[in-house]
Amino acid sequence: MNRRAILVFMLDRPGVLNKVSMLIRKKMYNVDTLTVCSSRVAGISRMTITLQEDDQAKVTQIIKQLEKFTEVISAKELDTDHSYWREVAIVKLEVDSAHLESFRGRYNFEVLDQKGGDIHILQVAGATGRIDTFLDEVGRQYIIEIARTGVTALEK
Repeated sequence: MNRRAILVFMLDRPGVLNKVSMLIRKKMYNVDTLTVCSSRVAGISRMTITLQEDDQAKVTQIIKQLEKFTEVISAKELDTDHSYWREVAIVKLEVDSAHLESFRGRYNFEVLDQKGGDIHILQVAGATGRIDTFLDEVGRQYIIEIARTGVTALEK
């Protein structure tokens, strides 16, 4: 399945997120991530929806249905070659410092806190695949807890 990102600009009003999620639920689309934030224009929010979908017609249908909402200003699919896709993960690990330091040069992470000798709380930022690879290489057996933001994307 191809990962797709849809960028939506909409009026910042109560209930809009619910309308969007109801549309997605009714159509039985499986959303990977959904992130919403303010845009540079007051009163307008920016939403990034990522989903796994091979069928271009379904993605086009979602965009057309989103654009029918009076609160939606614009909706479009982002091309992976012409946009940046990133996320952030906060990870609590039980691992010794030497093991963790062996990854410092290859991965973009910041140690937020260290409790005791072996409990580390890290922030890892980057492309989803890179975060997944970091977690695999460090060792998923060391993960105590993880929180991920979901993908956000920006056109080049």
